[in-house]
Amino acid sequence: MNRIDKKFRELKNKKKPAFIPFITAGDPDLQTTKALILEFEKRGADIIELGIPFSDPIADGPIIQASYYRALVKGLKVAQILDMVSKLRNESEIPIVSMVSYSTVFKGGCQVFIEKACKAGLDGLTIPDLPVEENNEIFQVAKEKDFKIVCFIAPTTTDQRKILITQKSQGFLYYISVVGITGVRDKIPEDVLQNIKSLKQITDTPISVGFGVSTPDHAKTIGKAADGVIVGSAIIREVEKYTNEPFEKLVTKVGEFVGELVLGAKG
Repeated sequence: MNRIDKKFRELKNKKKPAFIPFITAGDPDLQTTKALILEFEKRGADIIELGIPFSDPIADGPIIQASYYRALVKGLKVAQILDMVSKLRNESEIPIVSMVSYSTVFKGGCQVFIEKACKAGLDGLTIPDLPVEENNEIFQVAKEKDFKIVCFIAPTTTDQRKILITQKSQGFLYYISVVGITGVRDKIPEDVLQNIKSLKQITDTPISVGFGVSTPDHAKTIGKAADGVIVGSAIIREVEKYTNEPFEKLVTKVGEFVGELVLGAKG
């Protein structure tokens, strides 16, 4: 069984949502990325969303874009990220979903990319620039290997398209809480909880909510209705804040912040 499915089944029995922190691979370096993943797991994170830096991210706001730039200017390669994940698997079985541009997957072919991802120890992908109508090839390759392709649903998604997406998404559904890009927000849109409730009427696939979830209170609100709570920009902002501090301080301080978010989500 895929680690993602196993984790959601475990949490369903406990009646708790998954907490899913997003982290950019290689920001500020892969040693720190690996240490942060282990620290997040220690603090109670359930699944990791690992961003593979790309020069033109279409869904990300300035905070995550800046983290991608910091990683890319150092010459970071996908092969190095997969190698880091492979080494991490000697210490942890936490599920890892990677956010990646389809151009990165397409370059060497879906089959090759997924084979390499599986061998390294990744459990799935989110591909924000691949419409669900065009993901048949990668969906089929992934299904054969029990590798998950997580699809997005936005507040503006039509009812007909929601059905298509819920039928195809694997592992969990990624519900985008806002109309727009990732980023820190002051409040959660008022319609999020109702939209989650509506989605649950058409699918049994776990629903995780991201984009704009920034504080423990946000996480608590989302955690009462969704199966998973995703926080990205607020965590990356903490990483950036401590980038010039000693390695141990960065890991500890960002870990403390994630711990607060975990407590909010599961409170």
